[in-house]
Amino acid sequence: MKRAHILVFLAPAVIVYTVIMVLPLFATLQLSLFRDGGFVGLQNFRTLFGDTRWSASFWNALGNNLWFFIVHMLVQNPIGILLAALLSSPRLRGAAFYRTAIFVPTILSFVVVGFIWKLILSPIWGIAPGMLDAVGLKSLFSPWLGKEGSALTTLALISVWQFVGIPMMLIYAALLSIPDEVLEAAEMDGVTGWSQFWKIKLPLILPSIGIISILTFVGNFNAFDLIYVAQGALAGPNFSTDILGTFFYRTFFGFQLQLGDPNMGATIATVMFGIILAVVCVYLFAIQTRLRRYQF
Repeated sequence: MKRAHILVFLAPAVIVYTVIMVLPLFATLQLSLFRDGGFVGLQNFRTLFGDTRWSASFWNALGNNLWFFIVHMLVQNPIGILLAALLSSPRLRGAAFYRTAIFVPTILSFVVVGFIWKLILSPIWGIAPGMLDAVGLKSLFSPWLGKEGSALTTLALISVWQFVGIPMMLIYAALLSIPDEVLEAAEMDGVTGWSQFWKIKLPLILPSIGIISILTFVGNFNAFDLIYVAQGALAGPNFSTDILGTFFYRTFFGFQLQLGDPNMGATIATVMFGIILAVVCVYLFAIQTRLRRYQF
């Protein structure tokens, strides 16, 4: 009887997840194996990796995706950890306000964030040149979104600004879950302040940091909205901000004079799925098992 209750309560979620996620996934995998209505096996994958017209765009998008992820790992997550450590201090006044203020951008629409930052960074009517001029740094201003060498990094930093609240809150929750007895014992041994964070707290929250890292990877390799809103489907300038999401969009749905190719689009989506699946599996079976020894 108990098992029947479990099945009844799980059934709605399983059905919805199957219809929305599982069936489209298998349909995409199937579509990648066909061409012009006929089964071609792995021919679409050979075209993607072997045909220079496709491979150049693919490797460019993959490289940009990797850089997008690296910026988040090196900037967003360390800042999130630092903010969580500061906000978890019982001596800090107004911590609730600061947590809310930092987390608010994560609930904003990508359209709003992209449009606002394009206005801020515009060399014509943006406020960034004036703000830098006010502090004597106007010479540092540049049309960052319009330059091939800086556009992708600028968008990555905008994404960091928007989502730094997520790792902050996750690490904050992990810090609060550390037993008081452990911290009291550390204080009795004279380990306090930042020394306590580095020697006691940080090792104990490593599993949470690992989860945040894999979530960052998955989120960045599924990125699309911000690039599309800020730079369009062509991910300019000159495809310098093109990532797998925008590359897939142009291929599957077509854009301007480029006709849509559902089969090649499904092939790109399958490769994206394979990359994400491989990295998640490596984390789950090779890294997470080593981090469990730090958990209570």
